[in-house]
Amino acid sequence: MANGSGRETGLAMFSDEELSEMSGVKRVGDYIEVTCGCTSHRYGDAVGRLRVYLNGCLEITCECTPGCQEDKLTPAAFEKHSGRETARKWKNNVWVIVDGEKVPLCKTVLLKYYNQVSKTANGSHRSQNGHACHRDEFVRCTECNKERRFHLRSKEECRVHHDTLADSNWKCADLPYDKITCDDDEERASRRVYRGCTRSATCKGCTSCVCFGCDICRFSDCSCQTCTDFTRNSKT
Repeated sequence: MANGSGRETGLAMFSDEELSEMSGVKRVGDYIEVTCGCTSHRYGDAVGRLRVYLNGCLEITCECTPGCQEDKLTPAAFEKHSGRETARKWKNNVWVIVDGEKVPLCKTVLLKYYNQVSKTANGSHRSQNGHACHRDEFVRCTECNKERRFHLRSKEECRVHHDTLADSNWKCADLPYDKITCDDDEERASRRVYRGCTRSATCKGCTSCVCFGCDICRFSDCSCQTCTDFTRNSKT
């Protein structure tokens, strides 16, 4: 957003005091930008630029090497791209520099809008026990032809499943968690019927566990038709 109102929005997001010790701060339109990074014990620091939007969206442009073309990454995707060994904890592993020290995002004010949006979204799609209502899904490996379970209980897990569906060559070794290979046995058929529905563990699909689109399982930084349509419709 390049107009005046957009810049005022960016200026109002965080106070100068909140960002005073943070490195690389820029206020641009409807977002602020700061220097960020993620450290791998094997590859060292991967540095990038984190954009924080008022709508809760977080985007990272990677600058790990001069020729890196990775842009508009989610923090989870940036964490994976950096080679971080303990992935899926991006709030702790992605850091910004505050007063010369690396500080995890979870200990800064930068997640304020992300947490607010997540809380609102979760509130409209929660079961009685407080968990997001998305049932587990399965994806078939292109090498071993075995089905692998994907939990969809957080935005990060939903993004992993979403990106996996878009990968026509996905294989077991690409699973970022559970460290599974094609040699591992497939879940027994009797176990696969349990999909995590809050109404019934053996549910084949109901309004409690089947979501047709929400802020947990749709992504504003994704260009696929499903996410684009959801983002467009949610703004109208």
